[in-house]
Amino acid sequence: EKSGIDIKLITGDPGAFDTLYNMILAKGVKNYFIMCGDDTTELDEKCGWCGADLMLYAQTLGLNTWWVSSTFNRKKTADAAGGKKIVGIIAVGYGQTQGVPHKSKKAQKVSSYEGDAPPWFKEGVAAALLAPTAINRQAFFIKGKGSKVSITCNNGIYTGADLGLVKYHFELGAGKENFEWA
Repeated sequence: EKSGIDIKLITGDPGAFDTLYNMILAKGVKNYFIMCGDDTTELDEKCGWCGADLMLYAQTLGLNTWWVSSTFNRKKTADAAGGKKIVGIIAVGYGQTQGVPHKSKKAQKVSSYEGDAPPWFKEGVAAALLAPTAINRQAFFIKGKGSKVSITCNNGIYTGADLGLVKYHFELGAGKENFEWA
């Protein structure tokens, strides 16, 4: 509510995952959150940020999650979204496994700090590298100077959501009290 986005929980409906790609990867998935809202310039980033918060909370409850940006059936989710723009969906439930770590880029490839990087910056970058991003591209770059941090992302149509996902993880790792976004 604070972010001005809509999150819809759908249960018992495998329709969003009935694409050929997901029939292989998402066997049995029938519960998911639809991340949507009014089509504003901030919507994608807000959905990514709130989605990261929701996914990590679900994990603390023993549930598994999976952020899906594009390989879901938009036609089957459109009615549930009530005419709102869908940014992505989050599969949620008890997975067959706890997932597998994906290969991550090195911190030096996705960040720079003017001077000696403080521990909070390094921890923020390490957490950002754990964020789910579209196609696992990790197409972001984080810069720091003093207590100011900026982030850029260039992942095409997924840029906004990826930015929100990565910002959330950076904030969690760095501690919001240690920096401010430039």
